[in-house]
Order: sequence, then C-alpha cells, then structure tokens
Amino acid sequence: MSNNLTIKEVLTRGVAEVLPSRSGLEKLMNKRKIRLYLGIDPTGSELHLGHSVVLRKLNQFALLGHQVILLIGNGTVKIGDPTGRDESRPMLTDLEIEANFKTWKKQASKVLDFSKIEIRRNGDWLDKLTMVDVIKLTAKTTVQQLIERDMFQERIKKGQPIHGHEILYPLLQGYDSVEMDVDLELGGTDQTFNMMMGRTLQKIYHNKEKWVLTTPIINGTDGRKMSKSYNNFVGLAENPIDMYGKLMRITDNLIIEYFLLLTDVHSSQIAKMDKAMRAGENPMTFKKQLAFTITEQYHSTKEAEKAQQHFEDTIQNKVISDEAQQIKRAVLVGKPAFAMVSLASGASNSQSRRLIEQGGTALLPSNQRINDPNEIPDLQTVDAIRVGKRKIYKLID
Repeated sequence: MSNNLTIKEVLTRGVAEVLPSRSGLEKLMNKRKIRLYLGIDPTGSELHLGHSVVLRKLNQFALLGHQVILLIGNGTVKIGDPTGRDESRPMLTDLEIEANFKTWKKQASKVLDFSKIEIRRNGDWLDKLTMVDVIKLTAKTTVQQLIERDMFQERIKKGQPIHGHEILYPLLQGYDSVEMDVDLELGGTDQTFNMMMGRTLQKIYHNKEKWVLTTPIINGTDGRKMSKSYNNFVGLAENPIDMYGKLMRITDNLIIEYFLLLTDVHSSQIAKMDKAMRAGENPMTFKKQLAFTITEQYHSTKEAEKAQQHFEDTIQNKVISDEAQQIKRAVLVGKPAFAMVSLASGASNSQSRRLIEQGGTALLPSNQRINDPNEIPDLQTVDAIRVGKRKIYKLID
C-alpha cells in the first residue's frame, strides 16, 4: 500500500460517506492525530476481497500516523448483531471466537500492518457491565430510536420477531466508542446504524464529536454482493491461479470499482482506463491488468505471471495441458452432468451434485459452467472438463 497518501485521498477514495461531514473530519486531521477504530466480530474464518475494502482503509489511517485500534468484538459477538436475513445470528463460544480470530489475523496481515495497529477486545469492558450499568445505558436512548434500523422495520412489516438482544446490540457497540474515547469509527455501509449509535453516546457521555466513515459493499464474480454463501467471492488466501481466474470472471462494469477499492493504482491511471473503455476499447485488456495487479498484491509478481500464463493457456488460447488426466469421450456422452463428473473424477454422485450446484465445474475451452446436475452436456466441442478448482480431465476419442 502506497505511503504517498494524502488526507484528502484517504477521506474520498473508497469511501461511501463521512458523517456528519467530510470537511469537519479533514479539518481535525490536519490539526492533530486522531484516535479511530474498526470493530470486527470474528464470526467466520475466511476473509475475502469484500472484507479488504475497510481493512485497506484502516491501514491507510495507520500509514498516516494516526492511532488505529482494531477492536475484536468478543463481547458483542456473544450477543449477535442482526444479519439482515430476517433471523438472529447464532452466538459463539470463547473458544470459537479465539480460533476464528487467529485465522482472521493471519489472513488480514496481507492487508494490515499490525506493527502500527493496537488490538483490543470489547469483552474487557462489556463483560464487566452490571445489570444496573446496562439499564443506565438503555436509558440513553428510546425504543423508537433502536428499531429505526431498516432490517427491523422490514421484520415489523413482515410480522417477524425482533429479539431483545438484537435491539441491545447497537447500544453495546456504541458503548465501545465511549470506552475508547475515539474520534472516528470505520465500517461498511451495513454498519451505519450501529456506528451512529456510538456517535450519539459519545456526545452524551463525553460531549465529544465522533465521526463515522463508511466503505462500500462490493459485488462478487456474479454481480451479487460478495459473499461466501453465494460462492462468488475471491478469498484473501486464495491460491494465485484461482484468484486470477476468479477475477477474470467479474462483469466488465466492476473493473473500475475494483481498481479504485482494491488496488493502489493511481486514480489518474484508473480514469484513463475508464475513458478508454467508454470509447470502445476491449475491457479484457483492463480486466487482465486488474487480475494481475490484485494477484501480485496478495502473492508476488512471479506468482501473478504464472497465474496469467495459466489463464491464457487454458482459457484464452484453449490449450489443455498434456499432464491433464484423460478419459474417453464415449464414456461420458449422453450422461447427466453429475454422472459425468463422477465418472471423470471418481467422486460420489452426491459429491458431484454438490460440486455442480456450487458452481465448481466447467467445460473447456469455453469455460462454460455446468449449473444443473441433471442436464446432459453436449460434449462435441468440449476438449476437457474442469472439476473443482484445479483438476482438469481431458477428453480423448
């Protein structure tokens, strides 16, 4: 990540919104170093490029010399922030939280310079709150304010339940700002409500201004929100070939957004790319540059070059390696997709069905995915079948 950062760039590029105002925060940052934090609830162990957007922003503040805190929500995660899926999120044990964070930190170190970042845990103060403390905290706001959150309003309209612990969550997250006495909190746009609660409490407890900076939520390889549940994500720990290949599957309209949010390529260069594509230049050129840049960023130039060569050989130039395992075309012709995959790979029928449903198989050289386990693929123009991330089975006559 570039060290030639400016305050203006940090507060604009890759930023959705700064509340209550960008100009006010910029003025404060020009005056003195600020204290800020990003809170994470380690509910899962695999990070992807969507997570990296806010992590990159956090690291930028650290590079500017501000006091940066990464807050592990080992207190709040036991309560469970609403997921937006119309039901409450399951609670985790202390062992699960620590195991998740250990893996989380290893992956996040690809983005964050932990030598410049302080790690704290909100369980250190939330676990010590008494019943009287919690009641006093709830007295700082109203029920009407707490259920203003969009997802709560949707549940009310649908007649679905809102649990008491979910209403308390924003208050307890907001109390983190009070305890650490911060000037700024970072988070994705989906956390705006919780972060603004912290702004309210900071004003009440310390009569102090607190800013909120939100980062955009990016879409994945299929155009939907990047998510492990959609299997459309690019993992930070993804091997170079898969990382490059997945990035080559994004829709053309995401190229510029990915450059802006996920790389350090200068804004002026990105603007030129955007102009060139609008003028009719082939987006493939810039998509390959994007895939190479991000793969190099998380691995190395050498690995990115290998990944690009692999993509060009197996997809663009339609070359199937002689090292690929071979299977007779006649054995597979007329078979349903799940049976075809099972015969080629040796996987069980149920494993093959699951792999297909997860988007893990494709026909080469077109790289056309198989989506229905029961469809009967036309293998006339197929040279090979890709099963999973890297296994290729060459069809011979």
